[in-house]
Amino acid sequence: MTGVSHHMIERADVSRRAALFGITTAAAMSPSIVRATGSLSGFHDVRDYGAKGDGRTVDSDAINKAIMAASRAGGGTVIIPPGRYLSFSIRLQSHITLLIAQGAVLEAADPTKHPGQYDLPEGVYEEQYVDYGLAHYHNSLIYGDGVSDVAVLGPGMIHGLGLRRAGPGPKWHGVKGWVSPKARGMDPHEARLSDPAERAEEGKGNKSLAFKNCRNVLLRDITILQGGHFCLYALGCSGMTIDNLRVDTDRDGLDIDCCRDVKISNCTVNAHKDDAIVLKSSYALERKLMCEDVTIIGCKTSGYALGTMLDGTYQLSDYRAPDDVGVLGRIKLGTDSVGGFRNILVTGCTCENSRGLQMGAIDGGTLEDVTFSDITMRNIVNHPIFVRLSVRNRAPRDAGVATVRRVRFDDINVSGANGRYACGVVGVEDGIIRDVTFSGVHVSSEGGGTAADAALEPPERRNSSLEPSFMKTFPAHGLYVRHAQRIAAVDCSFVTEKPDARPAILFDNQSSGFVSGLRSQHAPDEAVVARNGGRVKAVDTVQLS
Repeated sequence: MTGVSHHMIERADVSRRAALFGITTAAAMSPSIVRATGSLSGFHDVRDYGAKGDGRTVDSDAINKAIMAASRAGGGTVIIPPGRYLSFSIRLQSHITLLIAQGAVLEAADPTKHPGQYDLPEGVYEEQYVDYGLAHYHNSLIYGDGVSDVAVLGPGMIHGLGLRRAGPGPKWHGVKGWVSPKARGMDPHEARLSDPAERAEEGKGNKSLAFKNCRNVLLRDITILQGGHFCLYALGCSGMTIDNLRVDTDRDGLDIDCCRDVKISNCTVNAHKDDAIVLKSSYALERKLMCEDVTIIGCKTSGYALGTMLDGTYQLSDYRAPDDVGVLGRIKLGTDSVGGFRNILVTGCTCENSRGLQMGAIDGGTLEDVTFSDITMRNIVNHPIFVRLSVRNRAPRDAGVATVRRVRFDDINVSGANGRYACGVVGVEDGIIRDVTFSGVHVSSEGGGTAADAALEPPERRNSSLEPSFMKTFPAHGLYVRHAQRIAAVDCSFVTEKPDARPAILFDNQSSGFVSGLRSQHAPDEAVVARNGGRVKAVDTVQLS
């Protein structure tokens, strides 16, 4: 075969196969797709293992056969070609890429309608400090448990039609009247199945993608519609890259729990009934693990009606959460905080028609060295920025009081904020937040606060969750600080559309800080106020006309 190299023949064959499956030749030639260099033996078409893709046949057995065949060969790429594939649990193995091709839809089967069920939930603990969704991963559409060097790639779609959107609540020692299985003479599994709510979940799925104790995971170019209780849940993983996902769901979007070295980039997440992107540090692995070294770059989050992000209509949702504030769809750190958070960067993101940025530590642990920068926020239904420390302590009894320190907010622009809710930095009397800096933060809100609002004393709730809605209307329209020290606001502006009798910034109980270059519609001596022992030094305040 004169003048024609083996590599040229290989590339021509790869180009032909790539065109068939709707991927680029470059992607097909990459190590994450073809692991057997110089050969096409690394490709495994699920139809060759019995998958139909007709939207009626349950194809999970065939997909799992293809994965196991690739695994026995040392790794490879399992391709789901165009079609609609009903599936229960798909079990990823190490060194496997699962490629959902253009025109392919992987639909989560419904055990009440289709023959079969999801893998049974694992993770039964003597004392369970997390809810059902955080404790179990095998009951997912696609999951990896302890695997490494895996990828799930698009550009196809995951449609979680048959997944559950809720599950039983937490069973933990802090619940009044709760008695551990050991004290009742039962093993944990027996105890779980004695609970009718948990027993009813057997065989049902609640996540689109789940990874536990995994290394080197790549998720890219996938579209997820109605992703279940959690579209993606990663627990105890390291070395994750999550890029260019498009998620339109009605519960959580992307949950990163006790993970390190995670990069989330260029993702669009619409989640009107729950959090869009959330970092956690739970006790689901029965040990304290930090969530650290995480970057969230160039993402967009929102709380529009289900499906309207994907169809491009962006319709407003009429959903109101139990606290009656409205939609969610936010970026959050700290739903669970047992291990804590460190070295977190969120930058270049857009948040619209959602709740604001929220973070804190409420179950012990330390939150430190967190930066939010270059964020644009529009039509925020509650506090644009909120940092919280409390002592809920859904954690082992030695959790103690959390630590929150060294948090920065740089170059953040907020428009259309709800007038009732200022930005907040709020700790508790024995849990003082320290060293939070606002630099170049500009908030435009509805305003309309009264003199009576300015005199309000927000309730203290030492054992609260991260959600601050119980505090109701704040006595400041821009920034409210309580039980926090060394708080700085530099070159910030807080303006209102309607006249507002509340100060722009209020330092309350046990709080102290520094304000420089504030721009406000109030006179300098009315723009920044301290009360109840709060202390603040304010310089160069500029009154806007």
